[in-house]
Amino acid sequence: MERVRVRFAPSPTGALHLGGVRTALYDYLFAKHNGGDFVLRIEDTDTARYVEGAEDYIMKSLEWCGLIPDESPIHGGPYGPYRQSERRDIYDKYTEQILKTDYAYIAFDTPEELDAIRSEFEAKGEVFAYNNFTRNRMKNSLTLSNEEVEKLKSDGVPYVVRFKMPVGRQLNMEDIIRGNFSVNTDTLDDKVLVKNDGMPTYHFANIIDDHEMKISHVIRGEEWLPSMGLHVLLYEAMGWEAPQFAHLSLILKPEGKGKLSKRDGAKFGFPVFPMDFKDPESGDVWKGYKESGYFPDAFINMVALLGWSPANDREILTMDEMISEFDLHKVHKAGARFNPEKAVWFNHEYLLKKSDAEVLELFKELDEVKNSSLNDDTLLKIVSLMKERASFIKDIYNDSKFFFEAPTSYDEKASKKAWNEETGKLMQELADQLQTLNFEPETLKQGIHDFAEAKSLGMGKVMMPLRLSLVGELKGPDVPDILSILGKEESILRLKNAISNIK
Repeated sequence: MERVRVRFAPSPTGALHLGGVRTALYDYLFAKHNGGDFVLRIEDTDTARYVEGAEDYIMKSLEWCGLIPDESPIHGGPYGPYRQSERRDIYDKYTEQILKTDYAYIAFDTPEELDAIRSEFEAKGEVFAYNNFTRNRMKNSLTLSNEEVEKLKSDGVPYVVRFKMPVGRQLNMEDIIRGNFSVNTDTLDDKVLVKNDGMPTYHFANIIDDHEMKISHVIRGEEWLPSMGLHVLLYEAMGWEAPQFAHLSLILKPEGKGKLSKRDGAKFGFPVFPMDFKDPESGDVWKGYKESGYFPDAFINMVALLGWSPANDREILTMDEMISEFDLHKVHKAGARFNPEKAVWFNHEYLLKKSDAEVLELFKELDEVKNSSLNDDTLLKIVSLMKERASFIKDIYNDSKFFFEAPTSYDEKASKKAWNEETGKLMQELADQLQTLNFEPETLKQGIHDFAEAKSLGMGKVMMPLRLSLVGELKGPDVPDILSILGKEESILRLKNAISNIK
């Protein structure tokens, strides 16, 4: 069997979308499962849509995701250059070659001439296509004599190279994910292969590059499925063996209808890009998973299951486990609905998998934690106590702010519920009792219980005002745990502040 070689070939026309990440991931998993190569190629022939910084963004995003190419513009490799803009001489050679076959021709039609015939068709209620039915009435090398063609070329008249679609052929094709299907060439138009600036279009450049780079399998989005017939015929025209194709279904909006877009993320408050991306023209910043606090391995695990199911419907898999199990034949034909809540769930699961010590190191990277005076032992206790209920590292801080800052105000609704004119006196007596106790959670729990019993009070009558004093509201983990972490001095100080300030 030939060596498996796949390529991820994005255009630097903007940020790398969730769908692009999934394509790159499936490329990577397929290559590694088969002991093959994962190639990154930058398809930058569309200069009009080129976005400054997009190429660098794509490479950094793949690196954050753990999808390191074997060959790329940065990593090099035996089949470079890996940017299409640097491969012009290669394309020129093959442009000459295809023009010697019966599969291509030169067309001199101006934009104005094309607009005129388009309008003519529209006036009859028809849609114009440059194809085997119309090409013989157009201004091209099929209708002009050799002398006329050479004269126009020597006069510097702009021209494009078009593919000459065969007439009336039934093309039978196979897609690894979608199975066998066919298309009649009469339904396909004569696509432009080389633009009037001499640069190839995507259609021509990508098959040249895939051939030159010995790509064995082309994995890409289903939006390219209608182009598969042209691409198969281009391989035939050049006398090359075509790679195997696999077209991935769309990633759908959370409600299940339509393709997921960056606008959906902005509208509903979830990221659709791996990292923050700032549009250099508009200045808009699109939120990324990295900056939103997601772990790269959790993000990649979530993306992998958008259209693929491993054995036993397992959901949590390491990269090595995904590589071991990945099979293109098990990729779904139907669109995969994106679920932002499920993305959060994955991150929560990955947070729980980390040891308290690992989480502590990430927790300490937060600015709020860096600027605090709490020592590592105290921070580790906070992490251990708060980790279970958090989905993101930031949640641990947000849910435990009261450890870092004493309350300066007290929730009004909670105060009415937990505090009355007798409570201040009760809390002062409790403060005196706490002075005598060892501040270990179990000792504190028993001590508070004994205090409530001695006063013939239910635990709630003691615990609620105590919690309010320590936290400023009626939420948080168990009170003995809060007391233990705050320590005796800070806990009693907070009790005294509450006695003075809650009315």
